[in-house]
Amino acid sequence: MRGGVSVRYGVLVLMAAMILVPFIGIILAALHPPGAQVDGLSIPDRWSWENFALAWERGNMTALMRSSVLIAVFVVPLSVVLATLAGYGLAILKVWGHRPLSFAFVLGLTLPMEVIVVALYFNLREVGLTNSYTGIILAEAALFMPFGVYWMQTHFSNVPEELVEAARIDGARDLIVLARVLLPISWPAITTLSVLYFMWSWNQFMLVLVMMQDPDRRTAPGGLGLFVGQYTTDIPLLAAACLIVIAPIVVVYLVFQRSFVNGITQGAIKG
Repeated sequence: MRGGVSVRYGVLVLMAAMILVPFIGIILAALHPPGAQVDGLSIPDRWSWENFALAWERGNMTALMRSSVLIAVFVVPLSVVLATLAGYGLAILKVWGHRPLSFAFVLGLTLPMEVIVVALYFNLREVGLTNSYTGIILAEAALFMPFGVYWMQTHFSNVPEELVEAARIDGARDLIVLARVLLPISWPAITTLSVLYFMWSWNQFMLVLVMMQDPDRRTAPGGLGLFVGQYTTDIPLLAAACLIVIAPIVVVYLVFQRSFVNGITQGAIKG
């Protein structure tokens, strides 16, 4: 028994090291003097915090961060609301055709971005939504929808039917059942979905690169791709730019860590 526990802890420590060691390497690289040659996990002789200011200025991070925040702020609530309503309709209301609709959303999980991005570009161009925040927001919300609907449908399917039936006996309508009965016990699932949506929206690269031709209106990951091409040999500057781009994701995860973990491991219904 103890041997099994030791093996499990050993695997967890190994996986944590596989994630943390490269991250520590990026941090140490970012603190080397600009233009310095970085070798592995070498500790810099002089801590150079100016790399972050240089990366922010040369990478036009103010405009890129503003674009990323603007897109994520609209994508996350829009996608969560639509996914919650769709999951409720499929799992609780069991709307007409809910089985084939559920299968269609699951099938949508198998479609990679590379397959549909070209067709999506031409479709949005026909309605004048390329090179605009609106087009990217709508496109991301649609692309994230299959997982969100599947996630919320699975969550609502695990809700005891007695809760819904009791509310209906009391005369509650469908939206009242959702708002006053189901949503209060669904916050871990909704929070987890919101964090995942934020991470996916923030990290979206190909869609923004294709849809947004204006470099100043691209998102932080898209700008980072151009930044890498310009400063390929300056490893400290590249490392600082990478840390700037991933910092919001780390902050969001740390803020919602407990709800995120609860949503992943337990869900909203506790036995």
